[in-house]
Amino acid sequence: MRTMEFTIEDTKALKPGMVVNVTEGVLPSSYYYTIEHALGMSANFRQAERLKTRKGTVKELKETPQFHIAVLEFDE
Repeated sequence: MRTMEFTIEDTKALKPGMVVNVTEGVLPSSYYYTIEHALGMSANFRQAERLKTRKGTVKELKETPQFHIAVLEFDE
């Protein structure tokens, strides 16, 4: 299992246990992921760190002084 953190704005849109789809975005030297319908965005990842699957399960919602974070778990 692999976990990734996504920065989110709307904490009411996601609940632990939900299965969500992510889309992959391409930058010149890295990749990033967005929870479908623009609910959250990941950090940038190198080629070797790309996701192999596009479905994840929300495991946890965290709150920091600056951001709300959704932790997703992927089956890889």
